Amino acid sequence: MHCLEAGGSAAMSEKLATNSTISHYRITCKIGSGGMGEVYLAHDMRLNRRVALKVLPDEVVNNRNRLQRFEQEAQAASALNHPNIITIHEIAVEGDTHFIATEFIEGETLRSRLRVSRVSIDETLNITIQIAAALDAAHRSGIVHRDIKPENVMVREDGLVKVLDFGMAKSINNKPADVDTEAATRAQVTTQAGMILGTAAYMSPEQARGKTVDARSDIRSLGVVLYEMLTGHLPFLGETVSDTLAAILKSEPRVLEEHMPDELQRIVRKTLQKHADERYQTVKDLQIDLKNLKNDLEFALALERTTTSTNAETKTSGEATRNTGHTVSSFAYASGQIKKHKAGLAVGLAILLLSGIGFRYWFNSGRHSPIESIAVMPFVNENGNADTDYLSDGMTELLISSLSQIRN
Repeated sequence: MHCLEAGGSAAMSEKLATNSTISHYRITCKIGSGGMGEVYLAHDMRLNRRVALKVLPDEVVNNRNRLQRFEQEAQAASALNHPNIITIHEIAVEGDTHFIATEFIEGETLRSRLRVSRVSIDETLNITIQIAAALDAAHRSGIVHRDIKPENVMVREDGLVKVLDFGMAKSINNKPADVDTEAATRAQVTTQAGMILGTAAYMSPEQARGKTVDARSDIRSLGVVLYEMLTGHLPFLGETVSDTLAAILKSEPRVLEEHMPDELQRIVRKTLQKHADERYQTVKDLQIDLKNLKNDLEFALALERTTTSTNAETKTSGEATRNTGHTVSSFAYASGQIKKHKAGLAVGLAILLLSGIGFRYWFNSGRHSPIESIAVMPFVNENGNADTDYLSDGMTELLISSLSQIRN
């Protein structure tokens, strides 16, 4: 966290100078600014804690309709309680100053992180899964963020991700989670027709056209962030805002680098579809696919670690993988390891496959009572060879993944 020079009008700079007070908050310094106001680090003198104060700009305060809409949507967002969503403490007015007090997050924005270097696949998946978890909580509460971008994502020093700035969020009339998620939503707080909100490069096509958006618009924006983390550049970008919007509506992004896992390429393509009906219909589905991919890659990495010391070919492959900063397809790598371990792996996987096939046949035959849950117990390595411990864990993960693909 770095303090910035005070900005804005002279009156505002004096009012929010270091050690000045507003309500029961003592200003420490300015730490950020954006289209929705300036942000200050402050000390909550009542509860003896650090907070972030976002002071709304004059163009919001002086527009009664816009201020009312902002307050309504901020109140809705303040009801969200999730570890990956910033906590809003209060919305208040002191004199002619309107501000929002939130928790103070010690860390850096994802934008700052991306400026330093490319992000590894593992870190990319960790960050994206946490953003998806935050959006899932918001969508289930009837809120679409509408401004997902690296500037609105904080990464704490311990790796916890926080989604910020619900100032452009929109309340929607969500139906219960078990009904059709493609059903049309009705805006509870309407926006002027044709108004384009959000940062251009991260908009969905429907948002760029100024149309009504739903949760699938956030999924598209998250897909853009995912693409940027993996490649280091945006999928849609022009010299001007108009050029960027045209690219969003008409252009297709460049494909990911060939060494990236096929499943990751599929996930990215699905999130970036121009038609909302062709994207993930819920962010929860996206989150599940990301978690499954992460588990598969971790299993492949475990296989690599156990053979590196005894197999020169595997060692060379591992060094090449680390030089690129990315992990190869888990399925391709695992297949290679199965061939090398032959007997032990063959027997284990044969048992696994026969179990899966037998269960699928029994399940599809219809001669069973409805199943609401299945427990897959851990496999135990009884051969005394510590070098194959990874197989017992891997078989458990693969069986869980296989069973999860069965309908219902």
